[in-house]
Amino acid sequence: MGELTSTGAYGSGVLGAWERQARAISSDAQIRETRETDGVFMFGDSIGVQDGPSLARLLSQHGVNMAVHNWAGRPVTPAVDALDTWAQDHGLPHRILMSVGSNDIFTPPAVAAQVERTMQIVGDERTVFWVNIQAARTGHGPGVQVSDQRNSAWINLQLADAQRRHENLRVVQWAEHLAAKPNRLAKYLRDGLHPSIPLGQNARNALIVKALKSG
Repeated sequence: MGELTSTGAYGSGVLGAWERQARAISSDAQIRETRETDGVFMFGDSIGVQDGPSLARLLSQHGVNMAVHNWAGRPVTPAVDALDTWAQDHGLPHRILMSVGSNDIFTPPAVAAQVERTMQIVGDERTVFWVNIQAARTGHGPGVQVSDQRNSAWINLQLADAQRRHENLRVVQWAEHLAAKPNRLAKYLRDGLHPSIPLGQNARNALIVKALKSG
């Protein structure tokens, strides 16, 4: 059982305290402006904290405002809590970007219910764009990396299943993009999880912008 304590129930470890980690949250004025101009609300984790500013600049080139609630280390459930709060306090634009799930490799079964909760909050008249995940953290041993990969696939299957049930859920296929060419994992991820800068960041943000424009 000692090994189970270190690797957690699913082999990837145990989620640490995330509440004091880095975060980027838009001001009330930016939230209002984004809502009034029907821009994009983004809810993310550490990848969002890192890549959000670049993504906002890209979207601004297309005349689209973005308001963010990004928090490093955060799993899906509190991200959906933040979505719910913004929905009640501000109302929602027609496009919601969910860039979370990487921190759920520690408890993959939690994701499906939160995706359903997201779709209930958003309703049928809006579109949710959810970036799927790729994790095989190079700072950990082979056993944890294998677990990370298995748990990533498990989460992505839950997203794909939800997409089949909800016409207004679009999965941005980051994992598939990385897997499409053998060298992309090494070039586009700096630690097996976070996008490298600028290559990985540019590639991921380009996928997101393409999806948002199509929706």
